[in-house]
Amino acid sequence: MLKEHLVIVFAMEHYNPLGLIRTLGRCGISPIYIAMKGRGVASSKSKYIKKVHYVDTIEEGYQVLLKEYSGIAPRPFILTTDDDIQSVLDVHYSELKDKFILYNAGIDGRVTEYMDKKRILEIAEKHGLKVLPTVVVDRGIVPENLEYPVITKAMSPTEANWKKNVFICESEKELRDALEQIACQKVLIQKFVEKKNELCLDGFTIDNGRKSFIPMGTNYNYLIRGYYSPYMTAFNFEDKEMLASLNSMLAEIGFEGIFSIEFLIDQDDTCYFSEVNFRNSTWNYIATFVDMPIPVLWCEAMLTGKIDKNWVKPFPENFTAMTEPIDYKIRVEGGRVDLAQWLIDFKTTNVPFYLDQEDPEPFRAMAENWRDFS
Repeated sequence: MLKEHLVIVFAMEHYNPLGLIRTLGRCGISPIYIAMKGRGVASSKSKYIKKVHYVDTIEEGYQVLLKEYSGIAPRPFILTTDDDIQSVLDVHYSELKDKFILYNAGIDGRVTEYMDKKRILEIAEKHGLKVLPTVVVDRGIVPENLEYPVITKAMSPTEANWKKNVFICESEKELRDALEQIACQKVLIQKFVEKKNELCLDGFTIDNGRKSFIPMGTNYNYLIRGYYSPYMTAFNFEDKEMLASLNSMLAEIGFEGIFSIEFLIDQDDTCYFSEVNFRNSTWNYIATFVDMPIPVLWCEAMLTGKIDKNWVKPFPENFTAMTEPIDYKIRVEGGRVDLAQWLIDFKTTNVPFYLDQEDPEPFRAMAENWRDFS
């Protein structure tokens, strides 16, 4: 059934859409790629792509989508990897729903509503997930009675340069200094914990969130304070209590689509809910290597209305994945490991995000300008 449908990947040039495109290609699906130009060109070099449309802005890509691909039967799928692009499609859901099959929560703007970090923390806590103490303030306002250290964040991943609003503050003075540099008008301030690790769960929902498939978790193989690691280990996630909470939360939101859900793990192994990314994540490409192609399975489930429990496949022990240029920069140039050890890890990792002997051009493009990708 799926091969009768056109599949469109609408994303910024990045290694996230590269994994998505390769997953589709390995399953015999050649997608259309609406590629918003990024720092470098890599994913659009994949041999699996049927056609590439290069665009400078989301708005330009949206017009390509409507002009070139609306009115096609059966309805094409749209798969996204970027919060900004997903938000634009979400707020135009009523215009798109009869033309395409796309991630949604049933009404215009509802997914974007839950990209708001405070909003998603509130509903997560409502459904029994642990969250860290959090307040939202106007920029420049320092709340009283904060327990330091704290971390500052933009309210939404769609904020311009949202990563530049992240500061770890050990004292009130450091927080005041950070607030002078933050650009966004509203700032989320959260208790900061020195994490033991992070947990990222990947999966999808259908039937307005009432049916879910969350087969994969990842932990990081080394830690970066306040940030993610580009070298990780994947495994089957089987915590029934946490899955029940996540299922009920996603059902209340009404989301149907591919997602990743992030947690911080404290030193005492407590998992604190962090956020939901309502789009295809980079990490779910890992599942493709154990015959769980999450994007393809979501498309099939959307057509049939069913999730097959036999889709869950076991991960081998110590199943690792690596974002090669970023990991090299952090660990080798950053002095964490010597080149010999890094080369051993690189050669033995189960899932490199760029290197693929069957689809070599994206890796070559990255290697030629690798600092654009690190």
